[in-house]
Amino acid sequence: MFPWNLLPFDQKSQKKFMEMKPDEIEKYVQQMMGKVFQPNMSGALKPEEWIKEMERNTKDPMKSPNHLQAEIFETHDFIFIRLPLKEEAWKTQMKLYYTSNQVIIEHIPEVSDKHTLILPATVKRKGASATHRDGVLELRLPKNVDMQFSEIDIL
Repeated sequence: MFPWNLLPFDQKSQKKFMEMKPDEIEKYVQQMMGKVFQPNMSGALKPEEWIKEMERNTKDPMKSPNHLQAEIFETHDFIFIRLPLKEEAWKTQMKLYYTSNQVIIEHIPEVSDKHTLILPATVKRKGASATHRDGVLELRLPKNVDMQFSEIDIL
């Protein structure tokens, strides 16, 4: 059984909280949180501000000039990435790399640009292919289906 009587809230402090108005409680909580958190984290204390900031950052990311508008989808055996190439020169200028869970695209649209696409599943180290047709570059990455299970003992 938990010793509830050892908590710092006695009858006097409980009575004080019961008599507080909602705006006083919010002020008290904000004051206590301000002491705990750093000053630059003030947006985390008010969910409305945090949500507005998130909406502002995520609203239409495709409209940014350096975003690639890549389309990623998966089948049972492969992950496909379709990337529209706005200029024919990008095909020779770009560099493509991939790891087991991401694709790195460098040098487009500018030489100094680097884009990382997170894959929805892990892929094999070998067997990737890329084709360019009708202004769209299509990457085909074979999925790594790892069905090795390990049992976890419950203690």
